[in-house]
Amino acid sequence: MNNIAESLKNKKILVVDGAMATELEKKGIDTSNDLWSANALINAPQKITEVHRSYFEAGADVAITNTYQANVAAFEKNGLSHIQSEELVVQAVRCAQKARAAFYSSLTPQKKAERVYPLIAGSVGPYGAYLADGSEYTGNYSLTEDEYQSFHYSRLVLLDKAGVDFFAIETQPNFAETKALVNLLVEKFPKQTAWISFSIKDSGHLCDGTSLDEAIKYFEKYEQIAAIGINCIALEKVETAVKNIKKETNKPIVVYPNNGDRYDPQTKTWKANPNSATFSEMVPLWQAAGARLIGGCCRSTPCDIKEISTTVKV
Repeated sequence: MNNIAESLKNKKILVVDGAMATELEKKGIDTSNDLWSANALINAPQKITEVHRSYFEAGADVAITNTYQANVAAFEKNGLSHIQSEELVVQAVRCAQKARAAFYSSLTPQKKAERVYPLIAGSVGPYGAYLADGSEYTGNYSLTEDEYQSFHYSRLVLLDKAGVDFFAIETQPNFAETKALVNLLVEKFPKQTAWISFSIKDSGHLCDGTSLDEAIKYFEKYEQIAAIGINCIALEKVETAVKNIKKETNKPIVVYPNNGDRYDPQTKTWKANPNSATFSEMVPLWQAAGARLIGGCCRSTPCDIKEISTTVKV
């Protein structure tokens, strides 16, 4: 079933959740390592559940699992056994499912009627995230199709068996890797769907230099791709990119940019940007351009998602 399409029959805009690491840091989780937010799966899974719940309460219709950086190879590299590593990926899905069940059961019948049933997207980050060297923002790495598929396959299997509603193939900077992932989806998961969200260096190109038009056209033909778009970019870049995407696809467009703070790659820290645009200012422009799924990426908070949820209702 195409869960995104079904939900969009009942709601014009689906609200996607926001950053996981930012909220976990507020709860005392150390994310300054190559596991990043996935580190919480080892010692504090209940805090992941709390973050998911806070986003549902803020109005999110879609929760993205805390598996962007979580894969078997990454956990094994950090000393866990193969079985333990697999269990942690499944646990990430359970955290989201637990939060959804608790949140939805707390709603009155009237509130349930006003919302779509929340969806859980299984995050599939790029190979560059595993490298933990910033290449997820450049796409500057190269494997064969078989190597990409071998790397991603175990996480996809675990997410699927744990019961995600679809895959979020997200922050994809490398066209060859994304093609390998979609071929894997078609060959091994014929009953599953996914959204693709690219990491772009400007409104017309993926981070690896591939034309955004070319990438959208390529994936337009795949029925299992339920939505396509961009994430992890500046708020101000979204509108033009969405317009460019809209020219090449009839699929729902998904966007979830960063909240406006600025990242310093030298110090690996974020700095607040008081002059940034706001979600309430930008979301109507994204809607008008054609976005149907809207949320936040790095540094976004439940307050930002609440702002998006309130804005799309106006």
